[in-house]
Amino acid sequence: MGDNVAHIHKDLVERCKGGDTKAQFELYRLYSTAMFNICTRMMNTTSDAEDVLQESFISAFRNLHKYEEKSSFGAWLKRIVVNKCITLLNKQKQLDFVALNGIPSEAEEEPEEGSISPEMVHHAIKALPTGCRTIFTLYSLEGYSHQEIASILNVSVSTSKSQHNRAKKLLRVSLLKKKHHEIRS
Repeated sequence: MGDNVAHIHKDLVERCKGGDTKAQFELYRLYSTAMFNICTRMMNTTSDAEDVLQESFISAFRNLHKYEEKSSFGAWLKRIVVNKCITLLNKQKQLDFVALNGIPSEAEEEPEEGSISPEMVHHAIKALPTGCRTIFTLYSLEGYSHQEIASILNVSVSTSKSQHNRAKKLLRVSLLKKKHHEIRS
């Protein structure tokens, strides 16, 4: 099935290169939800996520002639989406990073898994400072290496690693607080 999907997507890409708007719509339909999920995890507002999604597809369709089939279309598009998110965050001067000394010691405690819902995790990730959230999203959710993140964000590998660790600690604190709040309610 994977080869068949790759063949269909290759055909769609070729048709898009030829200016076929129906093929563009089909590629948008196939990839927009996954790319929007990346945008919402990285951006501070839904409207920013929507803007980045639209800009990313416009950029992808304009630059389709540069797409070489060394990777899947989805991986190529994801790189565009991530870069557009980072560009906007930098423009908004929102890529802030967190010092370790600002994290409470209760971050060492682990919340019980059964008491944590996916919505709680999503809200906890969204509440992270933007820099930490960006690195956490790229490393833990999108599969980028710390070396790739350092290159994309123009930071050191050690900054990427330390911000990822800080993000995990902040998430633990946030989830523990939510768990304790639910127990008391």
